[in-house]
Amino acid sequence: MAFPRKLLNSFETIRVDLRPHWWFLAPPGAATLAALILTIYALTLDGGVGKAVKIVALILLVISGGWMLRKYSAWYYSHFVVTSHRVIFRQGVLRKTGVQIPLERVNNVNFNQTVFERVLGAGDLLIESGGEAGQERFTDISHPDRVANIIHEAIEEYRNQNRSGGGALAGQAGDLTEQLERLEGLRDRGSITQDEFEAQKRRMLG
Repeated sequence: MAFPRKLLNSFETIRVDLRPHWWFLAPPGAATLAALILTIYALTLDGGVGKAVKIVALILLVISGGWMLRKYSAWYYSHFVVTSHRVIFRQGVLRKTGVQIPLERVNNVNFNQTVFERVLGAGDLLIESGGEAGQERFTDISHPDRVANIIHEAIEEYRNQNRSGGGALAGQAGDLTEQLERLEGLRDRGSITQDEFEAQKRRMLG
């Protein structure tokens, strides 16, 4: 499922839309596989010991399967998005949480990978901004070095547009009142959270 277009401003374009790296699902996947193997083995056992092993194996299979389902749901409904104007992280099924960092507030972008993560193509991304949070760490990012480069390119292009005319954002954003009403509509429909609404409103009002 791609990041919902309705959550973007009309003048925004998406540069990157990522879910967490598949390694995010590795621990529950390995646990579920091990429990499944144990369950299959337990079915070959007889007697009292076999019955006890079967019960334990089934319990472990249910627990690990539930863990896998929960992690998969978290993976499926998580998005790390870089647009022409901001960095967005959004997650959650019923209770949604998110972080939005306007490109003009980004001061620095770093990435961190262990040797093992480098082999897998995964790692962490650290974004320093002039906002209240100061620094945000995003984990399980696929190829964080490439994503960092894309963010730098987006920042440079955004600044160049502002220098060359500065009207790209203002010209396409339309009337501020209309934009705020549209944002309120998204909030009232439950498409964005109250926190996301307030963050967007502050950004619009400067």
